[in-house]
Amino acid sequence: MIVLRPTAAGQPRVLWLRPNRALDKRGLRRLILGLAAVALATAAFGAWQGNVFAPVFALVEAFVVGFALGAAWRAGDRGERIAVGPDTLEVRVVPGRRVSRFQTYWVRVGLVQGNGRQRLLLKSHGNELEIGAFLGEEERAEASKKLMVLLSETLGQTRR
Repeated sequence: MIVLRPTAAGQPRVLWLRPNRALDKRGLRRLILGLAAVALATAAFGAWQGNVFAPVFALVEAFVVGFALGAAWRAGDRGERIAVGPDTLEVRVVPGRRVSRFQTYWVRVGLVQGNGRQRLLLKSHGNELEIGAFLGEEERAEASKKLMVLLSETLGQTRR
């Protein structure tokens, strides 16, 4: 998901790159409870048929599946905040403290083929940084275009 945040005059323009999520927290809880209910109902039927261990395995399965789905959902909290100012382009990885800075005038945005997919790279002075690795192919191309427009607008304003 690509979000261009409006900013006040004189402030850097901010572009957020975030992975897509199909569920909110409430929907995730409902999904986990639904899966656990189906597993426990099936286990209860198995216990009624004579498999006394089925409910124990169903409980273990429900906890493991719930934990795995929760971990996958929490991975969707990550993102990248790209602030384009007159002098500096700053990429901040969220959550975390990794920050990369490039001079706005010298940074180049490019889509490069690599590892069977396109990579969105920022390059400047021999340094390169991949951004938007969690985005789909079309979203990476769209992010590349938006970032190039932001850079050209910013550079156009500073030259006046």
